[in-house]
Amino acid sequence: METTYDVKVYKILTYKGSRKSTYTVRWVVAGRRWREPFDTVALAEGFRSELIQATGKGEAFVIATGLPVSHRSKAASMSWYEFAVQYVDARWSQLGGDSRKNTAKTLTATTIALLRRQPTQFDPVAVRTALREWAFNANRRPAAPRDVVAILRWVERNSLPVSSWEDPAKVDEVLRAIDTLLDGTQAAAWSRKRHRRILNVVIKYAIRRHILRTNPLPKGKEATATTKTTNAVDKRCLINPGQAVALLDWVRRRSRGGKRLHAFFSTMYYCGPRPEEAVAMRVADVRLPDESAQDQWCELLLHTATPEVGKQWTDTGEIHEERDLKGRAEGETRTVPGHPALTRILRRHIEDEELKPGDLLFQGEKGGILAGSVIRRAWRSARKAVLMPHVFESPMGKRVYDLRHTRLTKWLNDGIPPAQVAEWAGNSVPVLLAIYARCVDGQLSDLKKRLEAAGDLEDFPGAG
Repeated sequence: METTYDVKVYKILTYKGSRKSTYTVRWVVAGRRWREPFDTVALAEGFRSELIQATGKGEAFVIATGLPVSHRSKAASMSWYEFAVQYVDARWSQLGGDSRKNTAKTLTATTIALLRRQPTQFDPVAVRTALREWAFNANRRPAAPRDVVAILRWVERNSLPVSSWEDPAKVDEVLRAIDTLLDGTQAAAWSRKRHRRILNVVIKYAIRRHILRTNPLPKGKEATATTKTTNAVDKRCLINPGQAVALLDWVRRRSRGGKRLHAFFSTMYYCGPRPEEAVAMRVADVRLPDESAQDQWCELLLHTATPEVGKQWTDTGEIHEERDLKGRAEGETRTVPGHPALTRILRRHIEDEELKPGDLLFQGEKGGILAGSVIRRAWRSARKAVLMPHVFESPMGKRVYDLRHTRLTKWLNDGIPPAQVAEWAGNSVPVLLAIYARCVDGQLSDLKKRLEAAGDLEDFPGAG
């Protein structure tokens, strides 16, 4: 803890606003300026008096905090582990399963970086598991087994105080830890960005509780310099019609659950719902036309999403968590048209499975929600069986989500207005264009004709 006697305390700065006045105490420690605002002049004078008394007694000031050595803040008296556990408990009921899981991952990496020494007597994997799956899980922590309790007690004893965040060198150390994978390589940009976003929320919580005074994390360009990400879709992941036919046909002929999975993947391909939206659909959500009708387009009503987050992160103990549609108000729905080919597939699927209106449209073998592991395994098997080795190793259709990317891109390429595509997709227009603008293709010749028809300097001298 580096200290100094080079301290200067200035007069209180008064700001009188239209609604309230603010009284700011200003002082300098070893050339570094500090400011502390107060709502009343009495509070400001009291704090300023403490600083002056400390200098009068010849007391050293801590350079990292700007405060006298005798001044023990909440941050100095509380360990980071204790604060992190309190934060998890305070926020648990407000977070969804995915957010709980991601918060636990971020706090785990941060807590290990804020230990006085590394726990060499425990397996590193066991320490991370104890923190991620037990310490930072409000539901499971009370039932932690003995070996986990032993690890957590050691962590609690060896955790640095929250005031460690006031040391810039320690902040840099924590950021390096959350930006690095276990093998020492740098984590993906989206992972680094997510960790920093979560940490910012945690630090702001500490400031609101008056445990920390300021946010020590980088801001502005300094914060984004190494965490630039893009949401734009890689054109290489898109599936052409020939590949789609071959992949869906292979799935249909699959011996185990092939027809059921064929209906699921076809729905993804023709309507572009998110996977968690598709698995949540009920039979009643499919509006099939009368078989005698000329227009054989169907409609899908999407109103619920059931993402797979893991049973340890849900309050129900179920693997899936039921939510409203992403980016929509509570209870809001959206309707998506389905090609006549999908109408035939879904009609046959409902008949073959003998499904009733209240049943899940796509079910697992035992009648529950279709598991993500089953979906991913079937899709990977289809790609491996159908595609050439070099194509299989490429990004083309590597994720089930690429079926959605393919459909939304095709709608845009077919000239469907972006506002309509955004409505069907459940995105805003700006987000839609940011994600898919690079994938819009095949319209250059038409655009050239429009430019020629506009007569753009057609008769400019020397142009002939």
